[in-house]
Formats: sequence, C-alpha cells, structure tokens
Amino acid sequence: MQLFNHTKNIIPLVALFLQVVYGQTTPEETLKIDIITISEVNAGNSYITFGGGFGNIEPLWFEGNILPNFFLRQSDDSRLMGVITPQIIIRMYQEESLPVRTPSYMPQLTLYYLIGNGSNTDKLSLFGRIAHHSNGQEGNFYSENSEINLSSGSFSTNYYEVGLIRTFFDSNLHAAQFFRTSLEIHPTKQINKELIGKYSLYRWHNLFSIFKLNGMTEGNKEKKANISVKGEVTWMFGNVNDWDTFSINRLNSSLTLFYHPEFLEDVGLFAQLYHGQDYYNIYFDHRLSIVRIGIMTEKLRF
Repeated sequence: MQLFNHTKNIIPLVALFLQVVYGQTTPEETLKIDIITISEVNAGNSYITFGGGFGNIEPLWFEGNILPNFFLRQSDDSRLMGVITPQIIIRMYQEESLPVRTPSYMPQLTLYYLIGNGSNTDKLSLFGRIAHHSNGQEGNFYSENSEINLSSGSFSTNYYEVGLIRTFFDSNLHAAQFFRTSLEIHPTKQINKELIGKYSLYRWHNLFSIFKLNGMTEGNKEKKANISVKGEVTWMFGNVNDWDTFSINRLNSSLTLFYHPEFLEDVGLFAQLYHGQDYYNIYFDHRLSIVRIGIMTEKLRF
C-alpha cells in the first residue's frame, strides 16, 4: 500500500484553497503585512531534516535547504521590490565517507509588486521570477548501462515563473493566511536536451499557508505562534514520460506542520508529508512518498 492515498489528499487541499480565495475575514488584530513579509512567505525557509525520513527515499543523514534573501528596494513603503536568493539544497548520504552528491544550485531573482493599497492585512501582489536549477556536473546524462547518471550526469535548466499572491487575516483562526498561484515555464532552448520529454516544462503551483507573524497582538498581549500549517500542490503539464493528460503522476503535493516551542528562539520543529517527483536535480525521475521531521528557521513559518 502506498504511503499516501492520492485522491483523498486532493479533496481537503482543494477545499482549503476555496476557503482561502472566497473566505470573508475582518482584521481584528494590530498587524501590518508588508512586501518583505509577502516575499518571505513566497520564498520559503531554511531547514535541516533529521535523516531522510520514512518512505522510499535513499538513506540520508540529513537534507538541508540554505535559503538567504537579499532585498532590493528604495524604502520601507516601496510597492516594488527585488529579491536575490542564492538557494542551495544538499543531501548527505549514509554511505562510506558520507558523500554529498550533486547539490541543487537554485539562484533566482524575484520581483514583487503590491497592487493597490488595501488594508494592513488584506493585500494582492504580483510576482515574477527568473531562476536557474543545476547540479554543477558536466558528465554524460546517461551512464554506460543507459540509466540516468546520478553521480556525475549534467542537469541544468533555466525557468520563469509568474504568479499572484493574496494575503488576509482570518479573525476566526486569529491568523494570517496566504494564497499563491503561479505558472512555471522552462523554455526548451534553456534546458538540457535530454530532459525534454522526461521533465515537465510547464508547472502550475498552488500554495496556502496559515500562521501568525512576529509582532501580531491580541488585545495588549503579543502572541507568538506555536503551530502553523502549509499545503502545496503542483500539476505538471506537457509531454512527460508519455503520461496521460490526467495521470496522477503529474501531481506533486505536500503538507507541512510547524511547531515553535517556547524554549527555542529562532528555530522550530517541522513535520512534512510529501508525495511526488523528486525535486533534487537529476534525481527528478524518482517518485517520493515520505514523511520527515527536522528544524526550520522561525522568522516566518513558511
């Protein structure tokens, strides 16, 4: 039996998306969501896992996501801002001499623009991203036995992403909510030719997150979040391994829970369920069904 029941996973995620898009909320707490906050939610957080988790991933000592952000803006009230992010994902394998094979290098430049003024919490934003994803290798894509060369095979692609982000405050949950939808495009002239027909060139991302931000107050007391949640689904379009148009293999999904104990200041604990294509560069041909735990930076939950 697979770790996840695909159909049962989709239904609650869709329901939550509809709640985010159409839910009526009234900001009742003193909170201002600015363009930096929106960009941090969209980018994600740094994390380290404890091992590889439970599921069908190779035995790991850890997976680490290094995700610093450099902000480019004119002033605190700017509606237009750029963010440079030199993201790197690494995996250390439980093998002799503890190898870290083919890290994912993912530098990106993202532009954000706030549409209208809105309230302190109810905002609508546009973003556009130029990104690169490679593993820093230059070997042949296939090994001598015609399998994908995971050790030194070259993986490289450039892609563009455009999307919309809505933010608002839910008075029932006393939490900020973010909904993002975006389209990712990989031009055929900017990707390894061996990936064409095997790697999706068009991807539709949808993400929602519910959490409290630093500085949120309830009455005269500052509230610090203990539990937060993020759900994400991605649908892969185009010719991929001759899959049918509505093949479940085209779906990537994840659900992440974050817990911030009082005795930790800057990091918290997270647990994640992930099912879908492996996002670790040339390992893309693997299908993962995993549950994993680790530590994540606290500045924003997701």
